[in-house]
This record gives sequence, C-alpha cells and structure tokens, in this order.
Amino acid sequence: MNPSPDPVVADNPPLPEPPPEPLLRALAPRLRGLERQLRGWLDAPRRFPLTMLQRAEIEGLVGDLGRQADALDVERPLLVVMLMGGTGVGKSTLLNAIAGSPIAQSSFTRPTTRDPVVYFHHSVRSDRLDPALRVCRLAQHDRPGLEQKVIVDTPDLDSNDLANRDKLLALLPIADVVLYVGSQEKYHDQLGWDLFKEQRQRRAFAFVLNKWDRCLTGESGLRPDEDLLADLKAEGFENPLVFRTTAQAWVDAANATGPGSTPKPENLPPGEQFALLRNWLELGLTRIEIESVKAQGVGQLLTHLARVVEEVRPPDLSAIAGKVQTGWESALADEAGVQADVLVGALEPYQTEVEHHFSVEGQQRFRGLMAAYLRLTTLFRYAGSRLRDRHPITGRLLGGKVETPAEWNLGVFAQDCTRAAGERVLDQRTTALVNRLLVEADHRGFPLTLLSESTAAVGRLDWRERVTRAVIDALSEVERQATHPTGWRRWVRGTLGVLANALPEVSLVVTAGIILWSFMVYQHVPDLFQMLLIAIVPLTVIIVLHVLILLVLPIRWPVIRNEFRGRLETGLAAELGRVYLPIPGEIAAALTAEREQVEKLTAETRQISEWLAQRQQAVRVSELYGR
Repeated sequence: MNPSPDPVVADNPPLPEPPPEPLLRALAPRLRGLERQLRGWLDAPRRFPLTMLQRAEIEGLVGDLGRQADALDVERPLLVVMLMGGTGVGKSTLLNAIAGSPIAQSSFTRPTTRDPVVYFHHSVRSDRLDPALRVCRLAQHDRPGLEQKVIVDTPDLDSNDLANRDKLLALLPIADVVLYVGSQEKYHDQLGWDLFKEQRQRRAFAFVLNKWDRCLTGESGLRPDEDLLADLKAEGFENPLVFRTTAQAWVDAANATGPGSTPKPENLPPGEQFALLRNWLELGLTRIEIESVKAQGVGQLLTHLARVVEEVRPPDLSAIAGKVQTGWESALADEAGVQADVLVGALEPYQTEVEHHFSVEGQQRFRGLMAAYLRLTTLFRYAGSRLRDRHPITGRLLGGKVETPAEWNLGVFAQDCTRAAGERVLDQRTTALVNRLLVEADHRGFPLTLLSESTAAVGRLDWRERVTRAVIDALSEVERQATHPTGWRRWVRGTLGVLANALPEVSLVVTAGIILWSFMVYQHVPDLFQMLLIAIVPLTVIIVLHVLILLVLPIRWPVIRNEFRGRLETGLAAELGRVYLPIPGEIAAALTAEREQVEKLTAETRQISEWLAQRQQAVRVSELYGR
C-alpha cells in the first residue's frame, strides 16, 4: 500500500466555524420585534378602522407571539400537551392512566373537570410555566420520559358552566399539541368540532378515542374510529394520529398494584392502544420532535397572522378619490352659483345704497367744478338712500332702526347681508351640500364610513364668516374695478378725468375772456344771455362729460350686480373647493400610508416565516397537521 501523501498545511488555517445558534432561541428575538411592531400599529390612530372582531383576533395573535417568544427563549423548551374534550369522555381518567396514579379528579356519577390540572416534571421550576398555567392545580412527577413535556387536563368544552368553558379558551393559546379526547358518544360533537377547526391552523392535533371497549359493539355500519378518520381526512389530515384507548382499565390495574406502577391490564379489547399513546408521549416526542413541533406551531401562527393582517389592509382609493374630486368640483360649482344668487338677492333691495356708495367713491378723482356738479347731482339722485341714518340690511329686513357710523361700513353691510341670507337659505343648504357630496362619493364607490365624519366636520364650520369674507372680497373687487379700472378702461377713465378736471374751468375762463374782450375792445355791452353763457358753457361741458362718463364707465346696479355675482361665485367656488376637495385625496393618502404599513408588517411576518421554514427540521410530526 502506498503511503498517503503528506497533507498540505496552509499558512493561515481556516478558523473553525462557530456552532450554529439554536433555531428556537434565534427565533425568539425576531418574534418579539414583530410583536412590538404589531402592537405599535394596533395602538396608532388610523383612518381605516378595524372591527371589534378583527382587533380582538389580531390582539390574540400578537399575544401568542409574545408567549411563543418567551417559551422559545430557553435552553430546553417545554412542550405543552393539552387534553381537550367534552363532558364524560375520560380526559381526567386518561391523565391518571398516563401518570399511573390519581392525579386528576374523575367520577362516574358526575364526570366533569372544573379546575385545570398541570402535570410536569419536578426539574421544571413553576416560574418557567406560562402565567396562565401557574394558577392551575400543579402536579409534579419524576418520570424522565416526560421531562420536557407539560400535560394539561382542561375543563370540559361543552360544560354548562360558562366559566369552565372560558378557562379552556384561555388555556388553548398555550398549547403546542392538543390531544382531542372523544368517546363513542362524543368524538364529533358540533361544539368540539368547531373549536378544533378554529384551532387546527395554529396547533398540532392528535386524537384519542377513549372507552374503546364500548366502540366494539359488533353492529353494522362504520365504527366510531372509522367515522372519525373519514372526517379527519376531509379536513386535510392524510395520516392523523388516532389512539384507541381504554384508560379506565389502565387506572384500575395501577390502583390494584400500587401508585406509580403501569401494569398492562388483562382482557384488553382488540386494537387498544394506550401503551402506544404513552410511548409516543415519552419516547416519540424527543427533543428534536419538540423543537420541530414548536417551530411548526410558530410557522402556522405566522401564516395565520399574515393572512389576518392582509385581510385588514386598507383599499387603494387613489383612483376613486380622483373621480370623487371631479364629481365634487361640479357639485361645488353648482352650489357656489346657487349661493351667489341667494346673496345677490339679499343685496337686491339695497341697490340704491350700493350705487350711491360706488358713485361717491368714483367721484373722489374729480376736482373743481366737475366735483361740485357730481356731488350735487348725486345728492338729488340718491335722495332716498339712507346710508347715514339707517343700517341697510338690519333696518329693512329685520325691521328695526339701528344707529350706524356716518361712513359706509362695507364689512358690516356684508355681514348683515350674509346673516340675512343664512337665516333664510344658506344654513340649510350647507347640510344639503354635505349629503349631496356623500351621495356623489358613494356613487363613485368611495366608502362612506371613511368620508362621512370628515365631510360633516367641514359642514359644521362657521360658514357665515367665510361667506361674509367672500362677499366683502367680491364687493371690494367690484368697487376697485369701478373706481380704478384696468386695461382700456383705465386709459378712458384717465382721459375723461383729465378732461373733466380741466375743461369746465377752461370753458369758463374762455367764455368769460371772450365776453370781456368784446366789452373792452369793441365796447360791446353783454346782454343777459351772454352773461349767462359764462355758466351755461361750462355746465354744458360738464353735462357732456358726465354723459360720456355714464356711457363709457357706468356705475349702475345691473352692471354692479353682474360683476359682483360673477366674482362672488368664483370666490365661493374657490372657498368651497379649498375645504371640501382635499378630503378624498387626504383620506386616500392616509389609507395609502396605512396600506404600506400593513404591507410592511405582512412582509416582515412572511420573512420570519420563510427564515423559519428554511431552518426548521420537521421530523415525524407531519401527521399532527392537516393541509
């Protein structure tokens, strides 16, 4: 035999790889991190509400995450095997048979379990048990095969005492493996089967058909175990673990030989499998199976959690919000037109006062003879106007005389106009507008539960103040346009202003100069008509200029009304759009942010689930889970 060549020694030999971190202990911090994220998400305010049932389910799953994290963050995790079944199926008797001594109370006359019994190894400190188990009746043992297992006998699931049923429901989240115990009468009762179907996605299940001797009656038809296997196959369990036991016979045999012994009873019915169940608990569930069951349970919990969180993901309403805004724009434009008509109608009785004010403001640019003429004609023209001694709106609409300042107060005028219109129409229209917008949004497919509160809140705003501001702005803009026009009107106004301020005085001086020149040069004594020409010519010039001003730059109510209504409608539409139109988009944006949070949580949950699936070593536990 040729000697083997000398091994090649590397200059820097590779360092030994550190031992891999235990799977379950590495999983615990990930579960805690996910639990914190979910609790923060649950406690945060949101636009898309959760129903009470959805919130309760998610909170239960989050509680399971914390419980699993605490249970896994140990050197040797404990496997909690929980007995579940109806009244009289023999759960307590089964636990006594497993223990070989009367651990749990059982009775032939009134078989019911009121207080949960926790059967665990003496090497396990009670503070390692889940807090819900510490308040139960504790029973310790020294059997090495059950060192990492905690067996819990629970109250009857069909107990008439609702407190007993509540105890069972409180303990189920702690279970890793549920031993569903039935008998020939109660292996498929509706209440228990519904609970099994609810919990099967989150727990491992094995089945015990107790009182097996009563199942072998020799009658035709399916035996209870055959019927149970068919039902389990329909639920996705291809090879379920079903143990056929006669626990009472094993208890009687143990009592006959002394506590702690486990003799095999005589005359067991054919197919009895209690010994197989006991061996499975002690020898079949080794540490690797325990870790696999724990990992599988966490995987099912994560899958269930991801599905539930995905179901509460808010819808994407971005496109619908755009359609709603388009529909609202039309509705708000119509509403602005109606409100503008109402407000203009409230001003209609006071057109004389409005014209008077605008005329007075427009005359401020004139001087001399033209100014005096305009003041005089305005005085006679608007002799019926009561700007100085009667409040225009309050006085006429509400019937009372109110002393007001001597000067025109546009703000008070607009405020009283808005109040009068509001009392008649606008307040009711605000409520109707909210309903119309909600109907429009519902027609477009936007959920009203998300929109109603925000839209109604806008409708409850102080709209009189906003409408008053719109009226003031519109009147001010019309007044500014009338007294300080822009474009070609500005040049015409400027030209007429210059002519009106100069021509009357010039015509007066020229006329008087001509008469005086005729008298001094030609000794022509002017007659009465010629003397009157000194006044007639300037007055004629003033009248002509006044007519031109009225024709080119008229200050009449129809002109003011149309201009005011157009600007008011524009202002109201802008104000209504400013407060109403952003609502659907803001809600859609908030839902998008919440949707991204849910997607992030779902992705985090699935990432942990995939990480676990890649690392877990499922060994001989597939029969505990259905599809």
